[in-house]
Amino acid sequence: MPFSTLARIATLPLLPAALLLSAAGAAHAAPVAATVENGTTTTACAEEDNVSLTLRGEGIRRMRIEALQPDYLDKIGNDVTAPDFSGCNFDGGEHPTDPAYRFRKRTVVLMDNAQWRVVGMTLPSFWRPQRVPVQVGKRKDRGFHLLQVFRKENGKPLEAIVLYPSDGYWRIKPLPEARFGDGVYGSSFLLGPVEAAARPVVNIASIRIVPRPLAIHVRFTDGGSAAVKVDEISRVRTALDVTLSKPTANAQPFAVLRSMYVTPDNADVSEVRWQASPQAAQQVLPLPEVKSLQATQVRFGRSLPSKHNTSAPDIAFGGFDDGSR
Repeated sequence: MPFSTLARIATLPLLPAALLLSAAGAAHAAPVAATVENGTTTTACAEEDNVSLTLRGEGIRRMRIEALQPDYLDKIGNDVTAPDFSGCNFDGGEHPTDPAYRFRKRTVVLMDNAQWRVVGMTLPSFWRPQRVPVQVGKRKDRGFHLLQVFRKENGKPLEAIVLYPSDGYWRIKPLPEARFGDGVYGSSFLLGPVEAAARPVVNIASIRIVPRPLAIHVRFTDGGSAAVKVDEISRVRTALDVTLSKPTANAQPFAVLRSMYVTPDNADVSEVRWQASPQAAQQVLPLPEVKSLQATQVRFGRSLPSKHNTSAPDIAFGGFDDGSR
């Protein structure tokens, strides 16, 4: 399903200091490497999520996930955000291979204060029937297909996080440069025990959002949970600090990055940068050359400006540790 329509090599710099320091902040935690496996398939459709980068590992309890501005941001003047269905077999409506469950369309403001706005949206059609209970502060509701988190800047709400309760997908982005309006999302990711359906999903039992400090608590249907603290939303990054209730097992992925790649200049992710250990040199490969790798820090992004979702952020995972203290 084209999520972008729903929510509308060389020497490269190392990952941001904030990401590198996240592991050091847990003074007695043991760093853990994750395995990244590339399951990307070929497509000519710029609105199809053909990129699947699976993360798995043993004993991971904490991590940091960031959306970071692409390195070339200052070099672009025209931010291309319009969908491109020229190579697709659908035109922005329902995907031809998806089931379609019907719902009553609605939009509900679940929280609105000086710093945050949280909005729940139910779409008239969605590919899964799940109606996940949601609690924001003391308010309870259910059946939303999107939960949108806006950070307010001078009173203006700017969207930075979207969570899809029915299938477990997240989208995050930094606050956009003023010249780019509302900005644009690119890659999405799953967080939690990933299962195979028509596409990868995480089955969520319930969601609870705590306002101060802002955190999103997700309970999974397998009984585990994740506490996702919103550590930063700025023009540099949006950063989530994640704590899992139980350690990961290598047999089941704990995250999947979903994205789009047609060509290097028509992609939401076109390369992978990683470090095999905190002391190791950074490595980088074009996405099609990635098979499997071990990483304590990994960034999925672009160094060549794309003609699709040009300002969309890179997504980085790091700070993996076993939670020991």
